[in-house]
Amino acid sequence: MIFVGIATDNNQEPAMGGEKGKKYFANLMPGNVFHITGLKGRDEQEIPGLQKRFGKNIPEKKRSFTFFRILWSVAGEPMFILLALSCSVYFILGEISEGILMAVAILFVTAISLYQENRSSNALKALKQYTEPKVTVIRNGIEKTIDSENLVPGDIIILEEGNNIPADAKVLHANDLSINESIITGESLPVEKNSSDGSDILYQGTTINSGKCIAGVTAIGNQTELGRLGKSITSYNSSKTLLQQQIGKFVKRLFLFGLTAFILIWLVNYLKTGEVIQSLLFGLTLAMAAVPEEIPVAFSSFMALGAYKMSKLGIITRQSQTIENLGAVTVICLDKTGTITENKMEVRDIYDFTKDEVLDLDRLQHGKGEAVLRYAMLASEQNPFDAMEKAILEAWNRYAAGKVETLKQVYEYPLEGRPPMMTHVFQQESKKIIAAKGAAERILAVCKIDPEAEIRINKYLKELTVKGFRVLGVASAIHTEGNLPLTQDLFNWKFEGLISLYDPPKKNIKTVFNHFYEAGIKLKLLTGDHPGTALNIAGQTGMKDYQNYLTGNDVMRMSSEELKAAIQSVTIFARMFPEAKLKVIETLKAMGEIVAMTGDGVNDGPALKASDIGIAMGKKGTEIARQASDLILTDDNIEKIQEAILQGRKIFSNLKKAIRYIISIHIPIILTAALPLLLGWKYPNIFTPIHVIFLELIMGPTCSIFFEREPVENDIMNRPPKQNKSALFRKGELLLSILQGLIITAGVLSLYYFYMTRGHSIEKTRTIVFTTLVISNVFLTFTNRSFKENFTKTIFYKNNLAPWIVVLSLSFLVIILTVPFFNHLFQLTFFSSAEFWICTGVGFLCVVWFEIYKSILHAPH
Repeated sequence: MIFVGIATDNNQEPAMGGEKGKKYFANLMPGNVFHITGLKGRDEQEIPGLQKRFGKNIPEKKRSFTFFRILWSVAGEPMFILLALSCSVYFILGEISEGILMAVAILFVTAISLYQENRSSNALKALKQYTEPKVTVIRNGIEKTIDSENLVPGDIIILEEGNNIPADAKVLHANDLSINESIITGESLPVEKNSSDGSDILYQGTTINSGKCIAGVTAIGNQTELGRLGKSITSYNSSKTLLQQQIGKFVKRLFLFGLTAFILIWLVNYLKTGEVIQSLLFGLTLAMAAVPEEIPVAFSSFMALGAYKMSKLGIITRQSQTIENLGAVTVICLDKTGTITENKMEVRDIYDFTKDEVLDLDRLQHGKGEAVLRYAMLASEQNPFDAMEKAILEAWNRYAAGKVETLKQVYEYPLEGRPPMMTHVFQQESKKIIAAKGAAERILAVCKIDPEAEIRINKYLKELTVKGFRVLGVASAIHTEGNLPLTQDLFNWKFEGLISLYDPPKKNIKTVFNHFYEAGIKLKLLTGDHPGTALNIAGQTGMKDYQNYLTGNDVMRMSSEELKAAIQSVTIFARMFPEAKLKVIETLKAMGEIVAMTGDGVNDGPALKASDIGIAMGKKGTEIARQASDLILTDDNIEKIQEAILQGRKIFSNLKKAIRYIISIHIPIILTAALPLLLGWKYPNIFTPIHVIFLELIMGPTCSIFFEREPVENDIMNRPPKQNKSALFRKGELLLSILQGLIITAGVLSLYYFYMTRGHSIEKTRTIVFTTLVISNVFLTFTNRSFKENFTKTIFYKNNLAPWIVVLSLSFLVIILTVPFFNHLFQLTFFSSAEFWICTGVGFLCVVWFEIYKSILHAPH
């Protein structure tokens, strides 16, 4: 039974840290003594007042005026600058109505940009709520989980292996506690902590390397040691991803093209007319047509909103750009326990070395197996948080019901070594009783078993592991000589036997693995278990090519080239330790694979961080694993990985559709604005900035809102992963989109030339050209919903914005064509219904060819 001494004066005000904090907790002298489950902690009614006085447990930063920051960002965009210049030119030329209309357009563009930015920002804020670190506190005598930012000085917190320490605190009670304080001290080796003076201080941002403790909070927020150092425990490296870089380069090239075209059109117009300002206006028209400002907006919007929607499914991305890699995953490296198994362990069989007999738990009687189970229990924590230790204690309590263990633990050798073991030391009168458990190979090695007996034991070990059991060796010793040895290996060990535990595979795991294989994704199992256990579980769960394996030691002995060759054919990696896992991950990445890695333990942190996508278990995973990961599964369901990859592929697919749509529709706008001038046509400048900006007002929302809401295509998980290292578009994709734009251009320019040469006014010609472009845009939007399925399939895609695209585009056309004020402002004229159907027919023919192309190309053979 564990007791903690703590003062019960709830009215005592806590200090904020430093010397005051030490004095405060120095006053927590043993008064009334409680069992750990009876601690009262802070009263909930105190919390609001304390938070008002001391603030939240987060670093205080200068206020960020988000609205003005976004507004300033929008004002720096090339399109905004071009609009402002066009507006100014109109006013300089004395065209007040046009100037006012451009000012209204600027307001519209700014409003749309603010809406999109705010939408993405709110999605990211909502996403952040899911990733806020949690902490277990005792308030009103009840254990509860809260966001760590809601801690107050004087709170009592419960911490265990893998937790980040959320605030400066003082240890009240500890079991086998060691802390990694490298973020504060730079020292990589863990430091032992306990409740004795001088060893009881915990710092915010450090991590629990081993053990468990109860601590009282002394300082929060900026008053912590970490806060004073100006560091953050929640920082996340968000350097630009490959896709961001690719899109950035693509947009930059188009911008340079637009700048060149702007100068060219300005110069040609000036040489023909001699009017600088008017020529500038036409140059700006082409520049506005060439700048694809929708693409960066679409990227940030797709990623942020995609991440938020995934969070609703229980898949938390710690940064929205993680989605980019999801669609490209080629290999998933899986941990066994808790990932592909239930993490619900139970003791199954016990091998008693003394009796040379294997018994199941129900057959333990007449002393058979009792010593093995008792020493395994003694070598476990008495308040366990590890699933194996919980199972061992449950088995002992079931077997030894009513028996009271009177031994007093006086020392502990923590879990260490390759493979690992751990030891507890107990005092019994003048002698010490020693109990150890660990990997069977390690226990056999320290017990110095004679070769004949070791062969017999290994036979039993193999029998247990091939059943899929996790097997631990158990040993005991009696120590009567003075000081304890420096290492646990040096006791005079007696081998007691083996204890096997079973953790069944998850029921749906075979189906999930089949889906991964169908998606072209390879699977690797990286586990600390015995090879026999790993091979059995791999066989049960339907993993391919699981007959061969490598151990962690094998991995470390291999050169990079040898490991690359071996990884091609090996699926199972057993007896793995952190350095070996890391080496496998880095080798796979060096081979060009996009690697996802699952993990839940402290030792998984380095591999999770090194992988392209680290996936942590949200329910049973440690805080260290969650903080090192890119993706968190809130319910530990591996099926969510399949859903995450599906969502990643869907988002990337829809983003590509949006970008290809933007490329296709910009081409006819650019060429219609430039070619008539360069070819010396009668009406060289059919468009002004007003026409281009209102076309942009239709295209922008279509790109970033409509395509973002498109549903997933049926075969997306049967396609191979996208090549992440390749260009943004695969061979032929960009050419096809350019061809779509060129055919629309041909149709528009044909009508342009026909009406111009038949003596129609520039207003009539402009009306025909503008109407055809708007209608072509509508048809293009719908045909680009899929680059494989034709209209007979895509018409049934569920997207509630689809009818609005048609309604708003046609409403816009009707208003500017029929309302005299807008008709005059856009310099258009009325035309007949027959001419409207001509525009519709040409727009349809310029796009429908792609539907025929898709039907022929993807027709079943």
